[in-house]
Amino acid sequence: MAHPSIVLVGPPGSGKSAVAKSLSRLSGLPRVDTDDEVSAKAGKSVPDIFIEDGEAEFRRMERESVAHALSTFEGIVSLGGGAVMDEDTRADLAGLREQGTGVVFLDASLAAAMPRVGLGASRPLLAGNPRQQWRTLMEKRRPVYEEVSSCSVLTDELTPWQVAQIIAEECTL
Repeated sequence: MAHPSIVLVGPPGSGKSAVAKSLSRLSGLPRVDTDDEVSAKAGKSVPDIFIEDGEAEFRRMERESVAHALSTFEGIVSLGGGAVMDEDTRADLAGLREQGTGVVFLDASLAAAMPRVGLGASRPLLAGNPRQQWRTLMEKRRPVYEEVSSCSVLTDELTPWQVAQIIAEECTL
């Protein structure tokens, strides 16, 4: 059965998509972003899915996309920030860690994440007060990111390329 070499998890603004691109260039491995897969399958953006179909439908589609990527994709998988909150996804990630897949938590402080996410227009769960919403998300998600990961990298002062280099050197088994 195929499985990813690296799975990136972390909050909005931690740099998952940008780091996946850099890691792909560095390693020569293909990459997939599960939010992009959901958007492509739905034929609309993630914010539009949230608005038109609701968060529950997005999470259902996300789980389907994540399960497919984690069981069939060989390369680098970047998960949406909330994907780890799904119990089945956490079980999948635990199984992958046992098989040698590096699950990397891209950590970020609020101060570093905010300029990256902007005012939250493209991030439905950060709408309203992005700083407070992000802080609230991290209170819930940080323990889960830490639980599912085999390695973590604080991305605050680093470029995506620097983070990719750290992952290649320190986070692969």
